[in-house]
Amino acid sequence: MSRQADTEAREQNYTMGYSEEFQILLRRRSAANNAAHLLPRLGSGMRLLDVGCGPGTISMGLADAVAAGEFIGVDIEESQVEMARAAASAGGHKNAAFQVADAVNLPFESNSFDVVHSHATLMHVPDASAAVAEMLRVLKPGGIMSSRDMILSSCFSEPRHGDFDNAWKVFGKLLSANGGHPEMGKEIKGVLHANGFSDIAVSASFECFAAKEDVDFFRGFAQGWFFADQTMAAAQKHGVASAEDMNRWRGQLDQWQADPAAFAAIAWGEALGTKPR
Repeated sequence: MSRQADTEAREQNYTMGYSEEFQILLRRRSAANNAAHLLPRLGSGMRLLDVGCGPGTISMGLADAVAAGEFIGVDIEESQVEMARAAASAGGHKNAAFQVADAVNLPFESNSFDVVHSHATLMHVPDASAAVAEMLRVLKPGGIMSSRDMILSSCFSEPRHGDFDNAWKVFGKLLSANGGHPEMGKEIKGVLHANGFSDIAVSASFECFAAKEDVDFFRGFAQGWFFADQTMAAAQKHGVASAEDMNRWRGQLDQWQADPAAFAAIAWGEALGTKPR
């Protein structure tokens, strides 16, 4: 299979895809904003694995947090790994390395990392339990696993315009159709417990879009990604929305953006678990 064909095959199974519109969203992420629950547990000299690192925007802050230690980021998509390598080089993160790897088959020795981190990864892995088992395997006894994933049913955009709430539901159906888990953020404690983690601490948070520039960004991202031809085609393929539905919601999104009370938020569930000694 050619590299392009391989990428296209993965995009069909990865709900978010690898479009420029989605990359813009990823570039807004940082360790300070998206791994705040983990940062207090990190220290210089640790060996940290970031599973599903994407283009490395969160990775850079994590690499800094374990400076003098070793940071390794992995992603199943080679283009993301290349972006992460470029970001590390540009930022002078000499302790950071990146490689292509599958979350359910990590190419590392058992008991070899102090910390394993994942952000918005398990929600896309069909066998999320197998991925968590792999993360447990590569952790040292006493090591920490960190996960942060969406709670789709708690996401919102207010005020409501027409039936735009159904667009959120369609995203969840597309995620499920690709083997994903729309509610992983609130299911993660049970997944960690079932795989043998102890001292599990969970929390929840919202990524908010309320200031005008953030409302404008949210609308632009939704227009460029959710209402893109590829997503609309997937919705029709899986029978979860028609072209008429998508076009109606597109107009309602514009109405929402123009509303001075516009406020949207993405709900996240976070978990920290410890590998028993």
